[in-house]
Amino acid sequence: MSKTILVTGAGRGLGRTLAQRLAGGGDAVVAHARTAAALDGVPHERALIADLSDPASLAGAVAAAGIDRLDAVVHNAGVLNVAAVGEETLEWWQRTLTVNVIAAAELTRLLLPALREARGHVLFLNSGAGLNAAPRLSSYAASKHALKALADSLRAEEQANGVRVTSFYPSHFDTDMQRGLRDQYGAEYDPERAMSTETVAKTIVDLLNPPADMVVNDLRAEPPNPLPIKPRN
Repeated sequence: MSKTILVTGAGRGLGRTLAQRLAGGGDAVVAHARTAAALDGVPHERALIADLSDPASLAGAVAAAGIDRLDAVVHNAGVLNVAAVGEETLEWWQRTLTVNVIAAAELTRLLLPALREARGHVLFLNSGAGLNAAPRLSSYAASKHALKALADSLRAEEQANGVRVTSFYPSHFDTDMQRGLRDQYGAEYDPERAMSTETVAKTIVDLLNPPADMVVNDLRAEPPNPLPIKPRN
């Protein structure tokens, strides 16, 4: 049966691949991006145009999208900066926590009535950094640890309403963010030793379609032989 699924950050990378896979399977995609132009070529039935760095704008954007019933939301959008604690700027701390956590919390709050109506599913795209913080990833890892806390609290609060909550922790998959991270570290990158966006998107689709008597609360995934993040020789 067709579902209505909102994907944040649908204009590029994993979000675009996921939107394509969902639409190809017959689901109605609500695609989020900062601008309508970013959704050119992305299959979707409705758009949610909003800047996640301005969470106060989300209420108006959700109202404009007219979402009354929602089977799932995939919190995919996020930002990352590589810097030691002693060098990370206040601006990046604020931006990372706002986009990766506060906007996700506010968007979830606004969508809860529609999710409860459908007994829907909230999937948070987390990261290995949400379980173990590496050097020079303090702001990003802190945001992902906070995202885990958000998911855990939401799960406990909404179980009685039939809303499922999943945290998915994929590491080392082939995206612009992973390439940018490696560049900032001055590290080698080999896409052959990373998961593909198609693999990660397929896994998300599977997580959103569990048996009626099961939900996956947490899932950790990585490629069989990931390339370590270390400076080039």
